[in-house]
Amino acid sequence: MLATAPLAPPTTITAAEAAVRVMESEGVDLAFGIPGASILPLYQALRRSTIRHIVARHEEGATHAADGYARATGKVGVAIATSGPGGTNFVTGLYTAMADSIPIITITGQVPVSQLHREGFQAVDICEIVKPVVKKSFLCKEAAQIPWIFREAFRIAREGRPGPVHIDLPQDVQQQLISYDVTLDEPLPVFKMPPTPGKIRRAVQWLANAERPVLMPGGGVLIAEAWEPLLALAEHLQLAVSPTLMGKGAIDEDHPLSMGIVGTQTNQPYANALFLESDVVCAIGARFASRHTGDLATYRGTRRFVHVDVEATQIGRIFEPDLGIVADAKLALEAMLAEARRAYPDDVQRPAWTGRIAELRVNQARSTDFDQVPIKAPRVFGELNAYYGDDTTFVTAIGLYQIFSGQFQTTHKPRRYFVCGQAGPLGWEISACTGIKLAQPEREVVGVVGDYSFEFLMEEIAVAVQYRIPFVIVMLNNAHLGLIRQAERASFGFDEDFEVSIGYGEDGYGMDHVKAMEAMGAAGVRVRRPEEIRDALAWATKTSNERSLPVLVEILTEPKEDAAMGTSIASIKEVY
Repeated sequence: MLATAPLAPPTTITAAEAAVRVMESEGVDLAFGIPGASILPLYQALRRSTIRHIVARHEEGATHAADGYARATGKVGVAIATSGPGGTNFVTGLYTAMADSIPIITITGQVPVSQLHREGFQAVDICEIVKPVVKKSFLCKEAAQIPWIFREAFRIAREGRPGPVHIDLPQDVQQQLISYDVTLDEPLPVFKMPPTPGKIRRAVQWLANAERPVLMPGGGVLIAEAWEPLLALAEHLQLAVSPTLMGKGAIDEDHPLSMGIVGTQTNQPYANALFLESDVVCAIGARFASRHTGDLATYRGTRRFVHVDVEATQIGRIFEPDLGIVADAKLALEAMLAEARRAYPDDVQRPAWTGRIAELRVNQARSTDFDQVPIKAPRVFGELNAYYGDDTTFVTAIGLYQIFSGQFQTTHKPRRYFVCGQAGPLGWEISACTGIKLAQPEREVVGVVGDYSFEFLMEEIAVAVQYRIPFVIVMLNNAHLGLIRQAERASFGFDEDFEVSIGYGEDGYGMDHVKAMEAMGAAGVRVRRPEEIRDALAWATKTSNERSLPVLVEILTEPKEDAAMGTSIASIKEVY
């Protein structure tokens, strides 16, 4: 019999400690959450780990911070809470991440297994509650399964169309001892779907032979980090590039091939005009959302569509494309670039089409140089574009200020513009700024908010103050519920007397948001005249960096101002 070395004794640790070891090896270095009784075993294990924990003020804020961190890094964000309301407060954040394809993992504590069916204190079936807004939810009843469930959760969150995963951990299961060898365990492989070569050849042939082709990158291009092959393909075949709102930053908006954003809300008039002239459109990692397409008959016209998406069920969901390709965005663009260089070794020239892009970008550009008081919103974005550099990261959420941002704010680099495009929860941007700044500490981070949105999760400012996280918040205070006032009148014919307004206080602009910032240990300034904006931005940026605090620039904007937009069924012809 051959002599063998004695087997090493198994390492015995709690299941919670094993979960933390898995998270460390998966690259988690930051987590957001709020401790509570049923999740304390996991927190005890976190204390002995390399993972930094940021205490939020609201569980929803924790999910939005994890979401922002994931968007800015491409890694999996993590949020942690206790049972009952701790978990139910996660739902909005999970829905937001699911809608925008953001990989986060939320973890909740739960009552002991024996109490699951007895309606114990803060016992709720959170796995069933979150099922519609996650890729997968796990209830861990066996301690030995925890390492494998955590490994599978990270794989699911990353693979295919990224998204959120939820894990529910009964308190007694967290505390049980299991055998776990950290030296042998490692992440599960993540499969990236390659494209079908024949479909790639056809897509490239259509684009190369078109007269007025458009390449339309969505958020999937940024998630896949595919901006380099995207630009190389566009330049080789001279394709106009029109990102969706979620794809903003995939191409420098000053690039000659950038034709702006198409849509009924967050759009540029020249982009809509150019799109209506196009003959072939190749959308990559985009969903054809209703605010983008508007009236489908007008949007589709007679043009030919190629739709590339990593999730097969997205193909044909809104309308049937002429060619559907299921593939990872980066693998698809790399394959298209290789085929374009093979089949068309000389760069394709389209002087008429590129000249048309240049012409309309000049002739149909919107103005921002307004001098009125109260301040007009386009002036704010003109000042933001002029003051901040190309490396600044902008964050915005939902409503009228999001629409103005999409219409007027220029972006030059990937992962410098973050927006909750589909779900649109009010207050998202404050916590997202915290997560994004922690992910990008070397960059200026500027959150663009509305007065009503700011008040939704205003307490999360205290998190940035506590941990000394600097960023600037630019508030467009229009003394109304943002977009709601415009929608009341434009879509439902509400008369002036019925408008929802928050016009209270001495000047009719609601609460003093600067005083609210100061009460939490932050700082701010209120701006009433357009010529004051630039100095206020300079002061806020300097103060934020010097004091390592969030600083607010509250700008009193025109209460009755409407954005150039249509209703959800409008034709893009109507919103030039």
